[in-house]
Amino acid sequence: MCGIAGFCNGANNWKQNIERMNEKMYHRGPDASGIWSNEEHTVVLGHRRLAIVDLTASGAQPMESHDGRYVIAYNGEVYNYVKIKERLLREEKVTAFRGTSDTEVLLEAVSAYGLEETLRIAKGMFAIALYDKEKQMLSLARDRVGEKPLYYGFVGENVNNSCFAFASDLNSIVSLEEFKNPVNTKVLDNYFRYGYIATPYSVYENIWKLEPGKILEIKSPFNNFQIKTYWSMEETAVCGQNHIFTGSEEEAAQELERILKAAIQEQMVADVPVGAFLSAGIDSSTVVALMQSLSRRKVRSFTIGMWDEKFNEADTAAQIAKILGTEHTELYITEEDAKKVIPMLPEMFGEPFADSSQIPTYLVSKMTREHVTVSLSGDGGDELFCGYSTYSSVNRIWNQTRRIPYLFRKPASAVLGAVSAKSRGALATKARLLGAKSIEDMYLRSEIGEGFRIVRKDLKGKERQQTACLQWTEQMPWEAGKTVMDTYPGGLMREPQHNLMLMDLRMYHPDDILNKVDRTAMAVSLETRVPMLDKDVVEFAWTLPLSYRMSGDVTKKVLRDVLYQYVPRELMERPKKGFSIPLHKWLKEPALREWAESLIDRQTLDRQGILDTETVWRLWKDYIEHDIWRVQIWYILMFQQWMLFTGR
Repeated sequence: MCGIAGFCNGANNWKQNIERMNEKMYHRGPDASGIWSNEEHTVVLGHRRLAIVDLTASGAQPMESHDGRYVIAYNGEVYNYVKIKERLLREEKVTAFRGTSDTEVLLEAVSAYGLEETLRIAKGMFAIALYDKEKQMLSLARDRVGEKPLYYGFVGENVNNSCFAFASDLNSIVSLEEFKNPVNTKVLDNYFRYGYIATPYSVYENIWKLEPGKILEIKSPFNNFQIKTYWSMEETAVCGQNHIFTGSEEEAAQELERILKAAIQEQMVADVPVGAFLSAGIDSSTVVALMQSLSRRKVRSFTIGMWDEKFNEADTAAQIAKILGTEHTELYITEEDAKKVIPMLPEMFGEPFADSSQIPTYLVSKMTREHVTVSLSGDGGDELFCGYSTYSSVNRIWNQTRRIPYLFRKPASAVLGAVSAKSRGALATKARLLGAKSIEDMYLRSEIGEGFRIVRKDLKGKERQQTACLQWTEQMPWEAGKTVMDTYPGGLMREPQHNLMLMDLRMYHPDDILNKVDRTAMAVSLETRVPMLDKDVVEFAWTLPLSYRMSGDVTKKVLRDVLYQYVPRELMERPKKGFSIPLHKWLKEPALREWAESLIDRQTLDRQGILDTETVWRLWKDYIEHDIWRVQIWYILMFQQWMLFTGR
């Protein structure tokens, strides 16, 4: 795991700029720093290294190919690099390798087969910057599901001479001397709906996130780019459902176990200590169980607990660890622990991010890093195996609601919405859901809370002078502010629940879950790996009938069938507590309340001119005076904390 950065057409002081970009990513790679530039300094690559495979200098980056044509700066791991290496040697594409790193194998595969074909055969998580000296072309690529981050865009006020920059960390791009990009107010409504800024956007104008499964190509003079797809989650899902697994549920569990074991076996390979998170849920328990079955030594497992029993699963995790025979470590966190993390969050994420489980995720990562350098995670099981209860509840509500023609539901929703504008709770929720056009629309309405208009009205539709010229803005395949959720083709999958799962895998999972895990773990230089997101696991999961994933109130059926071979069923069949903290309770404590109210000070909000002061304080007073907790409160506080961090 590492961090990459670079730019094209940068300022004359290119070396100071790239060194500053690298320094901003120190936490992503504390073991070494490297830079590369072409002779004209029009293309500059930077790299911070966290050595995992091949700890010697032969794995250092940026790295040049054997033939000298390509230079790579790469963040991530290619798990099947040994097989690719054997193929390169067998086909005599390479006669010998300088070292044992997956970076060298990846680079030589690109030299032999081209980037697009290499990415199709590579299994792993990655963000790649590849410069082709012959074509004078820079390519950026991101892994299939979005495990590794990659920001890019144009920096500078001169529209005819802007700098194209990229980095694993948004703060690296901001550190460039030319950076003056304003806040992108067009995406803030969506931030206050979801609690994160969805791909392809960032919080800054003209800076974007590369979408998973995409390759960006930009040639000299580096003022125009194109983006193409090498792997698509939508196409994979449709293909899987068109080729349904025809075996029994027992046979499906056997096949899933085989594929998962193969993925975990590859992901346990490292030249540093490896462990796993264990949250007591189905997903992480399955990963740890299969890890232990493959290991001759005791697997290191890590859990955090809370003194509030409503949020604590540490006791159950300890029981699972004892049954599996792992070497288990746990840490109980307190309000004081959480308060120490909060000031670190803006720098950790680089832009507003408000999934409050970011705090326990950071704390478990910090504890884990004291013992190992790599940790496997169970993320992905809910989205791939229909694990969220909302999938079935939304389907049930939609089946009842759609009996009423939309022609009648739409005005009824508007009337209820007006009546409930100043009320709280169930009536407002019913108003939102009643106005849904489809099950996908209903799912969005169920997930966005009260949907308050927190951003000031006078910012709506306000057109800023773009710092980028039309040559590249015309390449954008998205509308300003539109997300994957907004443009999802309703009814793409035959089963309604499959559409909801696919929607989550397209946006919520990469932009919230994977974002959270990557940023919090890398803040302490811990590499995380996610076996559930292995290419073969994902592609197999999409071939499963819905009945193999859920039946009635039983979710993740086939995954449970695998786990119950290792852990007693009765231990796992209990209400899910999730991985959260009692924010609604903690924020009323004097210290955190004072912190929160300093962030939403009326004069500060008025001076910034972005949020609607009265709406913000209405939400806060509802919480303080009437104990009405809304998730948007944390969204506001995280946005204001980020504003403070950036000096706005």
